Amino acid sequence: MKINIKGLNIHYQVSGEGKNVIILHGWGASSDVMKSAQDAFLGKMKVYNIDLPGFGQSDEPVEDNWDIYSYAELIKDFALLLDIDNPVILAHSFGGRIALILAGKKMLDINKMILTGCAGIVPKRGIDYYFKVYTYKLSKKIMKLLGNKNIEKMKRKLGSEDYAGASEKMRRVMVRAINEDLKYLMPDISVPCLLIWGDKDDATPLSDGQTMEKLIPDAGLVVMEGSGHFAFLEQSGWFGNIIRSFCEKEMEESK
Repeated sequence: MKINIKGLNIHYQVSGEGKNVIILHGWGASSDVMKSAQDAFLGKMKVYNIDLPGFGQSDEPVEDNWDIYSYAELIKDFALLLDIDNPVILAHSFGGRIALILAGKKMLDINKMILTGCAGIVPKRGIDYYFKVYTYKLSKKIMKLLGNKNIEKMKRKLGSEDYAGASEKMRRVMVRAINEDLKYLMPDISVPCLLIWGDKDDATPLSDGQTMEKLIPDAGLVVMEGSGHFAFLEQSGWFGNIIRSFCEKEMEESK
């Protein structure tokens, strides 16, 4: 499905009925990559799985000054236009940055948050490294985890394989996002927050999750041993069990 928000055509998948869930994917990914997370709520809650602007089937941002806060404003508008009340936010990596802003700035009436491999802490490595990690290296990992089925289609949906292949506008968006340290928002997050991390994560290290657990007042950290940045794909069954347990009350109220 598609909706136009401030001149941008935004593609999203929707499934189920009941209490609401909004899923936000990572950089270079799409709603297709988050399908297993969406399916974990199948028949239990109503899930909106979004292609963020510049990814999947959604339009690229128009404004030259587009940044991570612009993404948060768009998700707020998305929820208001579709009357998505009191959602659970499930976000991976770059999508986690958006979730932190939405919750920290009280832009939405959020029920709970699930953050996995969440970005938002300024990395110690250089910008060039993170462009490679968030595009080429991670794209290869996603495709390997999803198998060879429709691999060419997935390559197209994942977008550029490296920084050089990204549009100038999306390069600037990524530079702004990486340089934005969101630790200042974390103490202001008042909703229950479940952090799920792979102990082998080389994009957003486990130490980031541990820092978030300390700074977010009502946060708990689950470590998935042997998993990397895509723990929700690498151990999708376990991941599904964890998030269903966390949202048990909401699923019961959805019946």
